[in-house]
Amino acid sequence: MTTFSAGLMLLFVVALLCSAIGFKKYIWFISIGYGFSIAGIGLFCLTMFKGIYDAGTIILSSLLIVYGLRLGGYLLYRERRSESYNSNMKGEIKEGTEMKLYVKVAIWVSCALLYVFETAPIFYRLHNGVSSDAVAYIGAAIMLLGICFESLADKQKSDAKKRDPKNFCSTGLYKIVRCPNYLGEMIFWTGVLVSGVTALKTPGQWIIALLGYLGIVYIMFSGARRLEIRQNKRYGRRKAYKEYVAKTPILIPFVPLYSVEKYKWLVG
Repeated sequence: MTTFSAGLMLLFVVALLCSAIGFKKYIWFISIGYGFSIAGIGLFCLTMFKGIYDAGTIILSSLLIVYGLRLGGYLLYRERRSESYNSNMKGEIKEGTEMKLYVKVAIWVSCALLYVFETAPIFYRLHNGVSSDAVAYIGAAIMLLGICFESLADKQKSDAKKRDPKNFCSTGLYKIVRCPNYLGEMIFWTGVLVSGVTALKTPGQWIIALLGYLGIVYIMFSGARRLEIRQNKRYGRRKAYKEYVAKTPILIPFVPLYSVEKYKWLVG
């Protein structure tokens, strides 16, 4: 069972095409383009392995599509319609109009490669011809939990911002951690990795899958750090915010990690 194959290269092309939207606004490489790339990879897996997959791999590939379309659609809607979001983010995120083309290309290619690596456990189950087993269904259940968790977190924050655009969200899932949407993301990709435990056949396949998983976890912690810095600037003088931060973990429930601002290696 080879690590690299024509199929994997085709997934890379799909990710490149779906994330090319980032050339309009570079942050879209890792936001809207990210979501649509994952959906595109899921759809391509269903197309590429037509006649080979079983119920479990259909579910796994379909969950990639659902996850990607939900995330990409939500982020696109927020960009276009959310006055609160655009007002808060004005000046925080650069358009990238002055960014050199070769820098954009480097971001584009590296992001597309990451998206392929993240989805590799599902691809390799199909590529290796491994029938779905209990592990595949457990992975799918974790993926579904991640989608639901992240979707609920996004809705709760959106509703809170509609009620009070100038305040931070500390209700619902935000009582558990300060970045529940990022936690939901990590839960989803944990499910993807779990689904491939009995399907990955070579050290190279394991390396690719683990690099994808560790890569997205790193990005989530980096995103939590950026959010923490922005919120500290916006709400840092408020007593209620200080109390909230002091008792609510930033990303992992029940783990007393309340701040990652000082970890400058979490860049991105």
